[in-house]
Amino acid sequence: MIYYNGFLFFNLEIFIKYIGEIMKIKKRILTIYIAILIGFLVIIGRLSYVKVIKAEEYYKKALDLWTRSAPISGIRGNIYDRNGELIVGNKLTPTIIAIPKQIKNLNDTSKKIAKIVNCDESEIKKHLIKNVSVEILKPEAQKITVEQAVEIAKLDIDGIYIVGDSSRYYPYPTCLAQVIGIVGIDNQGISGIEYIYDEYLKGESGALQIYTDAHGELMDDLSGFYQNAKSGYNLYLTVDLKIQLSLERVMDNAIKKYTPNDMVGLVMNPQTSEILAMASRPTFNLERYQDYPQEIYNRNLPIWKSYEPGSTFKIATFAAGLEEKVFTLEEKFYDPGYMIVDGTRIKDWKKGGHGNETFLNVLENSCNPGFMTIGLRLGKEKLFKYIRNFGYGSKTEIDLLGESSGIVFNEKNIGNVELATASFGQGNSATPIQIVNAGSAAITGGILHKPYILKGIGNDTGLIVSKEPEEIRRVISEETSKIVSESLESVVARGTGRTAYIPGFRVGGKTGTAQIAKDGHYLDNQFILSFLGFAPMDDPQLAVYLAIENAHNAIQYGGTTVGPMVKEVLSDALGILKVEKRKDEILFEARPWIDKKVLRVDNYLGQDIKKITNSIYYNVIIRGNGSVVISQLPEAGEWIVEGGTVILYT
Repeated sequence: MIYYNGFLFFNLEIFIKYIGEIMKIKKRILTIYIAILIGFLVIIGRLSYVKVIKAEEYYKKALDLWTRSAPISGIRGNIYDRNGELIVGNKLTPTIIAIPKQIKNLNDTSKKIAKIVNCDESEIKKHLIKNVSVEILKPEAQKITVEQAVEIAKLDIDGIYIVGDSSRYYPYPTCLAQVIGIVGIDNQGISGIEYIYDEYLKGESGALQIYTDAHGELMDDLSGFYQNAKSGYNLYLTVDLKIQLSLERVMDNAIKKYTPNDMVGLVMNPQTSEILAMASRPTFNLERYQDYPQEIYNRNLPIWKSYEPGSTFKIATFAAGLEEKVFTLEEKFYDPGYMIVDGTRIKDWKKGGHGNETFLNVLENSCNPGFMTIGLRLGKEKLFKYIRNFGYGSKTEIDLLGESSGIVFNEKNIGNVELATASFGQGNSATPIQIVNAGSAAITGGILHKPYILKGIGNDTGLIVSKEPEEIRRVISEETSKIVSESLESVVARGTGRTAYIPGFRVGGKTGTAQIAKDGHYLDNQFILSFLGFAPMDDPQLAVYLAIENAHNAIQYGGTTVGPMVKEVLSDALGILKVEKRKDEILFEARPWIDKKVLRVDNYLGQDIKKITNSIYYNVIIRGNGSVVISQLPEAGEWIVEGGTVILYT
């Protein structure tokens, strides 16, 4: 008999069994205790992990849930000219955003904001009733003036916020308009350079961060902040802004005077094919492009417009003939005023012709029969090989959008008549950029270059990446190019280009007068008048091309109407580039039935005014009360047109 724990056992086996049951119960309790302990340790460990190790991560996630982000567009990079002059910049134009859940008085808020931004109250209200976290009040209150933003800020309305947005700033709103292109309301490039280089210009967006609870109420213990937008890269163009403004002014004056259908202007560095200026008329205001037809702001005429080039095309024919030695400058030629090719009578521009002349005179006089002769001597295979090598019939691949390729005859499908007319610029079509680039190759050593307008990409410290001139191919030899250059200078000094002559500078050029073709025939009394000028011919730095379509109240010859415009642009540009005068230019040869004489001005400095008499060639005016000449205008040795005036200052 065994007594244990208040129980009396008479059997050892029963006792052992009882003890076993007791041990099982205690083991279960211990296991439960251990499990509970482990559970607590896991919970404590997890809390420690969340509160210590993962605290920052979960805090950020919480902030994300509380954050309302008002987007701010990235600041677009500026656009500069080759000398760092600003062409396109940025200005502050704030944008209004709203957190609709915070708006306490919907009608009053809508009315006040609408009055400031000049729109209907309902236009604002439709934004404020939306069930969204953040709403941009666009377009009604997007990119408003700073003054409007200040007025809205003074209202101090709950739920209304102002973010610092920006818009494009144009110091010259119509300058380079089609080249620069337009920017949309969300700061995205839509056309022109703004579109082509949008990835570089657009920058990185920022935001105004505002913390609210699930009901949209501001969280007092958390302050919002600005995530600053980043600026894009700056672009540097090959354009010289001063030359560009000169070109634009000359074209504006021509538009007022001649009221043409349109007008094209282009200035290039002939040695590198860098674009120094480019303009189209009609143009548009970059700040109000919506007010203009799409065809105005989407067409960059110097690279898009394609037409018969007229006599400016003769440079290619002349260069090809010289290169192939099918004529010499001194060779005699007779022009009766027409030429019969395969039974077809093709007239010269001058009724009665030019009579006896040399082939240099053929270029000076822009004699069509002379150029037909050169073309027929070359044959269609050789002539069209040079035409294509000069770049006609294919895009120049300039770094702008919308370029046309022009149209060149397929020589396999033409006869001698088409060959003859093509020789003087009729039948084929070309773009202004092709005409200027081909002419530049002809006078600068015979190598065709690829035109370009982007000089480089940079930041606020300057250029990071710059572009170098790119050679395409050699078209003619250096020797031939030199002869072409001297011959074109003779055109301006002695031939049809005399209106572009600038005393003291070696200027060359070629006139162009082309009929306008439509529906397979030429329109009566409608022409494209053009002039391609270069200077100085011993070291060409400027190629200037102007073309005007259907000019009214004008003499319908490129040399007469457009030559003086090119002269004005060249004169300005030579001064801007500080090109020194030459002493060895080909002297101007006046034609008594057309031109007045030009003469050198005498030296009057230091002379007694009592001994000065009026010249038989020009007028003399004395300014001042003194007795001795101390200054004169023009200066001694300068050229003056017969009948002009010299002013003497005492």
